[in-house]
Amino acid sequence: MNILVTGGAGFIGSHVCDRLARDHRIICIDNFSDYYEPSFKRQNISKLLNNKQNFVLYKTDVTEFNSLKSIFKKNKIDKIIHLAACVGVRHSVSDPVLFEKVNIEGTLNVLELARIFDVKKIIFTSSSSVYGLNEKIPFSEDDKTDNIVSPYAATKRCAEIMCQTYYNLYKIKSVCLRLFTVYGPRGRPDMSPYKFTKLVHEGKELPVYGDGNAKRDFTYVTDIVDGIVSALDKDINFDVINLGSGTPVKLSYLISLIEKNLDRRAKIKHMAEQLGDVPITYADISKAGKLLNYRPKVTIENGIKNFAAWFKNANRN
Repeated sequence: MNILVTGGAGFIGSHVCDRLARDHRIICIDNFSDYYEPSFKRQNISKLLNNKQNFVLYKTDVTEFNSLKSIFKKNKIDKIIHLAACVGVRHSVSDPVLFEKVNIEGTLNVLELARIFDVKKIIFTSSSSVYGLNEKIPFSEDDKTDNIVSPYAATKRCAEIMCQTYYNLYKIKSVCLRLFTVYGPRGRPDMSPYKFTKLVHEGKELPVYGDGNAKRDFTYVTDIVDGIVSALDKDINFDVINLGSGTPVKLSYLISLIEKNLDRRAKIKHMAEQLGDVPITYADISKAGKLLNYRPKVTIENGIKNFAAWFKNANRN
C-alpha cells in the first residue's frame, strides 16, 4: 500500500514509519517546526531516508492546503495516518490560536483531500486529554467529554467530530485513537519522561507540579505502534478507541525509576499545579483489546529501563 503519514518525522510518527516501511511505501509529511529542536526529527528518520524505494519525505505543513494537494496528486494514497499536530497542554493555554489552526484546520485539510482523492481510510491520533476532569476512572470511550480543560484537548475533540462527519457524509472510514502519555526512545523533549531524565542526568533541579501524586497512564511507544498498525488493518467504519497501558503510575514512581536507571538522585523542586493539568489519566483498554487485539507488552519498569539506555547512548558525548 501507499500510506501517507503526517507528522512522520516526529516521535511516534518515525516509529510508525519504521514499522510500515518494511512492507509498504510511506509518503511522510512533516513541517520540522521549531517547537523542539528540528535536528531531533532529522535524526529520527535518518535511516529511513536511505530507503528510497519505500520512503519519501515532503517538508510541508498540514495547514498548507495547496502544498498538500500537490502531494496527493503526485502519489496514489491508499490510507492515511494523521499524526501531525500542535502538542502540549500548557503550550495550548498560551497559544490557542495556533492549536486551532493546526489541529482543526489541518485535520480538515487532510479529510477534504481524502474526499477529493478517494482515500477510504484514515487513522487519526487523538488524545487522552479529551477526558478532561472526568472523575470516573478508568476513562472509557463512552464517557462524556464535556469537561475539557485545555485548548489542546478541545482541538483534538473537534477533530474527532470532523472525522465522524466525513464518515457520515462521504463514507471515509476513520479510527480515532485516544493516546495516553506515550514515551520511549526518540521521545519528545517536552514530555515528562524525557524532561525528567535529562534533568536528573545533568544534576539540575527537577520541577514537579503539585505533590508528585498525579498519575499518568504511561504507554510505551512500541505498544502504541502496535495499536496504530492494527487499526490501519481492521475493517472499522468509524470508532473512537483508547490506546494506553491500563496501568496509571504516580509521577513520584516514574522519577524513582529514572533515578534507579541513571544511578543518580533527583533534585526535586515542588511547584504549584499548572492550568490545564489533570490529576489522573487512566485508560480503559478493553475496547482496543476486542476490536484491535491490542495487548500492551511493555511495563513501566522495562520501558524506563529501555528509554534510559537510549538516552544515555544518545547523550554519551
